[in-house]
Amino acid sequence: MKIEKKDAFLLVTCSEKSFSDFYNSFQNQQEHLHKEHLVVQISKTISFTAKQVLLLVEVSKEKKENNKSFVLVNSGADVNSFPENFNIVPTLQEAEDIIEMEAIERELGF
Repeated sequence: MKIEKKDAFLLVTCSEKSFSDFYNSFQNQQEHLHKEHLVVQISKTISFTAKQVLLLVEVSKEKKENNKSFVLVNSGADVNSFPENFNIVPTLQEAEDIIEMEAIERELGF
């Protein structure tokens, strides 16, 4: 797992060969990641099930409760397989856009 500080968020990139390995690494780093907006990028070559990714829904909920954003980037995911309030997008640019939009919503009190 690679963690890179961007201007407005941390970019977490999956470098593991399986989603399970990535999730274990991610969980081990949670203490260092909880105060930041997160964009998690998982290659479309990593196979995973919707059930596995739903583990990240809990992380997303925690982020929202703490006025932080969480976006998953994966170009191969079927967004209809996930809850409507879970941010999953195909590109990093769209993830950045969501981070900006949610910041504006928080400023406006939504």
